[in-house]
Amino acid sequence: IPAENYHLARRRTLQVVVSALLTECGFESAEKVAVETLTEMMQSYITEIGRCAKAYCEHTARSIPTLSDTVISLIEMGFSVDTLPVYAKRSQRMVITAPPVTNHPVTPKALSAGQKRTHPPHIPSHFPEFPDPHTYIKTPAFREPVSEYQVVREKAATQRRDVERALTRFMAKTGETQSLFKDDITAFPLIAARPSVIPYLSALLPSELELQTLEETDSSEQDDQTDGENTAGNAISDDPGADKENSMLPPSGVVPSTKANEDNMIDNPYLRPVKKPKVRRKK
Repeated sequence: IPAENYHLARRRTLQVVVSALLTECGFESAEKVAVETLTEMMQSYITEIGRCAKAYCEHTARSIPTLSDTVISLIEMGFSVDTLPVYAKRSQRMVITAPPVTNHPVTPKALSAGQKRTHPPHIPSHFPEFPDPHTYIKTPAFREPVSEYQVVREKAATQRRDVERALTRFMAKTGETQSLFKDDITAFPLIAARPSVIPYLSALLPSELELQTLEETDSSEQDDQTDGENTAGNAISDDPGADKENSMLPPSGVVPSTKANEDNMIDNPYLRPVKKPKVRRKK
């Protein structure tokens, strides 16, 4: 908003200048459309002069235009510079009062990071200044992780509550729900309980943790049996009087009875023998 007010103030000043020039030329009145057209032409002319002066200034490695840049711009646009002093000293010119002071548009403050650098001695002063420090200074922004026990527990509890709440809402929206109030079904929806056909089936089926424990126990028992068989085979081979018995053993050195038992074994958790828990005796 301040920038728009600034532009409107400059536009009004140009309209006053155009009206004064029309009065000097002998006009007593003018239509608003004509004044607006002449104001736009004057603004375009002044803008073009400023653009050309800036181009000549930057062409000579400078940042601020000088009088020579403005004169060259006027000459390039076809204006006779020699007539300017005569036109400025004309007798019928009108003096325009200074426009009211307007506040310049407030430029946003740059990020404060470091100190702004000045030109070294070997760089001329008319060169552009260094950019703001935040454009080339690395400023890492991070926070130290919170390691307090109470804060971590509160955060974990909050996340767990949010996850449960979101999951409950999702199930309430996608599945069947029941309401506490008959009048308003949408108020306080409850997830409908689905009765199972065989209610005791979940008690008979082992859980994943139990199956994993049973598999680990079976693997350890099989390893123990293998180690015992290998030990027995080594003891028989070391006995010199057992050549006849060794001749009757298969090439693998495993007793056929144990192999037959392993073949007949069925890997079914319901057919496995019951394992009694170890009871510690009180001393």
